[in-house]
Amino acid sequence: MNKLIFLFLSLLSFALHALIGDYKAPVDVKAQTVLIDEPRGFSTYTGNAKVTKGSLALSAEEIQIFSVKQAISKIIARGNKQKLAHYKQNQPNQARSVEANAQTITYFIDKQLVRLEGNAHFVQGFDSFSGGTLSYDIKKDKIVAKKSKNGTQRVKFKIKL
Repeated sequence: MNKLIFLFLSLLSFALHALIGDYKAPVDVKAQTVLIDEPRGFSTYTGNAKVTKGSLALSAEEIQIFSVKQAISKIIARGNKQKLAHYKQNQPNQARSVEANAQTITYFIDKQLVRLEGNAHFVQGFDSFSGGTLSYDIKKDKIVAKKSKNGTQRVKFKIKL
């Protein structure tokens, strides 16, 4: 039970980087299998895993949460070719939620950076971006898209002015 309490207290550190409304929201974690390795500072959720806190929602076949000194440092969501990992969150100064899909989504909490790898697709408002890899800097509201390493996934984007 202490391990679960530790996990939920760690997830509360999202409050430092989330929207004000997300701060007070409870953390909800759902999965078919849960592995918590407190000494090594990570937990793994597999089987249609979902993590939500306020407007933040991550879903994937597997989600890993890494913590350092009882604070979450990063989250990795891994999908597969049939069902990509999914990220959604309201952002300040945005009319609509930011949404993303990729084979792997890594959310670096301290850096406020979301990195998408493999079939990356990102939607911000009415604009969309896709490529092999994509990085979204939440604080700077900056997007960098790149082709895949093998060159088969070129960068595409659509912007509504």
